[in-house]
Amino acid sequence: MSTRWAGLRLIAAAGLTLATTAVLYVFGRTHAPDYASSLFGRHGNDANLLKAQLGTALLCLALYQLILALWMYRRLPGAGTAPRPVPLAHRIGGAVLFALSLPIAYHCITAYGVETYNARVALHSLAGCFFYGAFAAKVLFVRSRHLPAWALPLAGGTLVTLIVILWSSAALWQLAH
Repeated sequence: MSTRWAGLRLIAAAGLTLATTAVLYVFGRTHAPDYASSLFGRHGNDANLLKAQLGTALLCLALYQLILALWMYRRLPGAGTAPRPVPLAHRIGGAVLFALSLPIAYHCITAYGVETYNARVALHSLAGCFFYGAFAAKVLFVRSRHLPAWALPLAGGTLVTLIVILWSSAALWQLAH
């Protein structure tokens, strides 16, 4: 019976991921962008620089999350068993990461929408939509006790990978120019 429930959870997570991604994509493609939109009172290049700085903080938090996850799964070389506070620190770090991502995503989707005029921008837009779908799936996985052992690490690894893609396709580009 638990194998059946695990399969249903995996299907539900995939559906949630695709639905969330699709809703964000459709919204981003159909709403009228407001290029003068403000991020904490900043406009234009100032807003983009702030997003790049916040994105860099997100990247650092994602790497912190990755290290904590590797430690919890005993995959961090030389670290031994993770002490009791590590899972709580991982949960808090994930919540902070998610909360920090929201103003960036809100500004991106309202100011620009989903744009596909070049490969870098298209990759960034699509990865941003997929990030929130993957995050929703990971939350579902965390709450499930009967999934294959690979499911939660795959979801977490996908989130870290997406943050690296988002950062390198926008924040790195902004900070380098």
